[in-house]
Amino acid sequence: MLVIVGWIIALAGVFGGFAAAGGHLASLFQPLELVMIGGGALGAFVAANGAKGMKASIGSIGKVFKGSKFNKALYMELLALLFEILTKVRREGLMSIEPDVEEPENSALFGKYPAIQHDHHLIEFITDYLRLMVGGNLNALEIENLMDNEIETHHHEAMVPAHAVQRMADAMPAFGIVAAVMGVVHTMESLHLPPTELGVLIAHALVGTFLGILLSYGFVSPVSTVLENRAEEDGKVLQTVKTVLLASLNGFSPQVSVEFVRKVLYSTERPTFRELEEDLKARKGK
Repeated sequence: MLVIVGWIIALAGVFGGFAAAGGHLASLFQPLELVMIGGGALGAFVAANGAKGMKASIGSIGKVFKGSKFNKALYMELLALLFEILTKVRREGLMSIEPDVEEPENSALFGKYPAIQHDHHLIEFITDYLRLMVGGNLNALEIENLMDNEIETHHHEAMVPAHAVQRMADAMPAFGIVAAVMGVVHTMESLHLPPTELGVLIAHALVGTFLGILLSYGFVSPVSTVLENRAEEDGKVLQTVKTVLLASLNGFSPQVSVEFVRKVLYSTERPTFRELEEDLKARKGK
């Protein structure tokens, strides 16, 4: 939603200032310039990205207009889930969580945390490494290395849409210049016209440069930044799980393991020690 608000502010600032200076807004309405710029940028986007890149980019557009799901409440729920899993392991042994790990969608334990249970990628990440812990064939260093490789792979995949959109944004000013040059060519072909008409043609040509820059920096580039932020947030939640599980593998208690990860959360999502403690107690009492 804030993306739309930002677009409106940009439009109001640019066009409002132009109108206040005595400019005629109708002169900026050049559909053919938009076709040239948009068509050129879209063609470059298709040429630069394979089917996977285009599918990932198109599929991620919906995230731009939604708020981030990785808020403080979700992290509180995630920490509570991990705390309960590790507490159960400490009391009943690793084999006690095997049914939960094999069928998390039918697990009463995971069912207490619907926001986590409905995030299939996060659940898969948690259960995969719990399954390795249950198997007992890998030590903490081996699991950490495997986690790092998976998180890095996930990050590269998550960044594909952001990079693709940013490259398209970078190309738009150049396509604006292309549209402007084509307008100048048309103007040079019309030198027999009176100066007043030539002025209109020159103005139309210059609009191409203006639109290319405005679309790039005012509209498309911010979308790329939002997608990049979403990718970073996706990776951060996996880092959270990694920190808790590795702390447990290294022999720390569930409470200390959860405290480890609380310290690495961003300040906007990080609960205080008391908030987390009270939340865990409240959930335990249910």
